[in-house]
Parts: sequence; C-alpha cells; structure tokens
Amino acid sequence: MNSTEQLQQRDTRSTIQRMRVPLGFVTAILFVVFSQPTWRSLLIGAPLALAGVAMRAWASGHLHKNAELTVSGPYAHTRNPLYFGSFLMAVGSAICGGSWWLGTWLVVFFLAVYWPVMKAEALHMQTLFSEAYPQWAAAVPLFLPRLSPYKNGQARAFDLRQYWHHREYRALIGLTVVIVMLTLKAAGVF
Repeated sequence: MNSTEQLQQRDTRSTIQRMRVPLGFVTAILFVVFSQPTWRSLLIGAPLALAGVAMRAWASGHLHKNAELTVSGPYAHTRNPLYFGSFLMAVGSAICGGSWWLGTWLVVFFLAVYWPVMKAEALHMQTLFSEAYPQWAAAVPLFLPRLSPYKNGQARAFDLRQYWHHREYRALIGLTVVIVMLTLKAAGVF
C-alpha cells in the first residue's frame, strides 16, 4: 500500500472514530422505537448488557490513555476491553429488544464502526509504544479475550479516579435509560 492509500485509509478511520458516538445515539433511539421487548428477552439480555458495562468500568479504571501501555486488568486479556464491553452491551441490548433484525443491525453496526477504529488505534499504539506494544500485541488478542492473563507487564490495581476521569459512568447511565425504556415498552406503557 502506498502512502496516498495509507493517508486515505487513515482519514476514513478518523472520520468513523469521530462519528461513532453520534451514530450510536441515533442507533439507540431507533432501536428503542422499533424494538419489541418481552419480559423474557429483558431477563436474558439485561445481565449480558450489564456485564458489558462492568467490563467497560473495569477497563477504564486501568487505562492511562496515551501515557502508558496499559496491560493490566482486562487489558491482560484483550487489547480492546472497552470495545469488547460495548459489544456485550450491544448484544445484551439486542436480546432485550426482542427483534432479531434489530439485533442483527446492532451487531453489524458495531462491527462496521468499531473494527476500523480498533485497527486505527492499534497503529496509533504501535507508534506511541514501539518497544512494548509488539510483544503485548503478539500475546493478547485484538478483540475476543483470552482466558489466561498476559503476565509480562506491570501489574496495576483498579483506580477509581481513572473511572471518574474517563466518565465511564455515562455508559451505565445510557444503558439504564435504554433498559428502562424497553421495560416500559414491555409493560405496555408506550
């Protein structure tokens, strides 16, 4: 790939990165409007979505973005625990929604938006941490977590200040709003 193609690919990924949050809000609104939740779908999907929020919280408490290569906590299992947590939230929400076509849309949307973002961030991390990143990347999967933790990095405890700094509580608030709306819809309130 020549340098012009690399720049075009980087620009496309950058555009997707900037648009992922607004697109996510629009998708969430459309999802709630067109969903057909049942009590059963909520009971099955909500725990999975909450596990996704927990994964994101755990990851944010370890992350020191662009300052150091984070390899502790969930980063010892996957290079992208925040996105993996978001994926669990999307799948859990899709199940809650009770519509297979909406669920399929959520998963396709997630992969279409976040796969290029993960690839772009991997290139960025390679540039920032050129000595430590290759060994970690060779041992830790990009997305799906490995069961045994990566042990060649600095062990760091969860830091609640990092959780607040990254404002990760917003994911919990957003998921709570979606689940409440789906619950009200399942109850026939609207």
